[in-house]
Amino acid sequence: MSRLDLFVNRITAQRDILNLIAAHRLLPETGAILEVGLGNGRTYSHLVDNFAGRRIVVFDRAVASHGTSTPPEADLILGEISETGAAYAKGDAAMVHADIGTGYPEKDAKIQAWLPQLAVDLLMPDGIAVSGLRLDHPKLVPLDMPAGIGREIYFAYRKQV
Repeated sequence: MSRLDLFVNRITAQRDILNLIAAHRLLPETGAILEVGLGNGRTYSHLVDNFAGRRIVVFDRAVASHGTSTPPEADLILGEISETGAAYAKGDAAMVHADIGTGYPEKDAKIQAWLPQLAVDLLMPDGIAVSGLRLDHPKLVPLDMPAGIGREIYFAYRKQV
């Protein structure tokens, strides 16, 4: 499969999972949504459209987003994500979305060494973590996804108490 096809499949799975969470109101009623990795801002824009009324806080190393998809300064936390995220961890987020994989197994393994624990520390009980990388942690239970949503491409978990 070409890299373009892999990208399209991954982004489609990402969108479908986020849409399912929004449409079925799977998030706890309170709590912010945390976007780990802003990039161009496409997913941030999608979160704003689909989770109206929720605060969306974004973590990234630097701003590289399109001007129409850049969060307000108060909701943008810049720096090394593993550090800034840990400083923000209060266990009160309704959802953590992380699309910070690189496609290089050795680099992704380094991210997977800290990202699952960070997601657990950020999420409230019953909060949801959505990620382009597997988040192996005993407190994160995979969500069942309908047929047609790329389960092995994009991942969703609920934090257990």
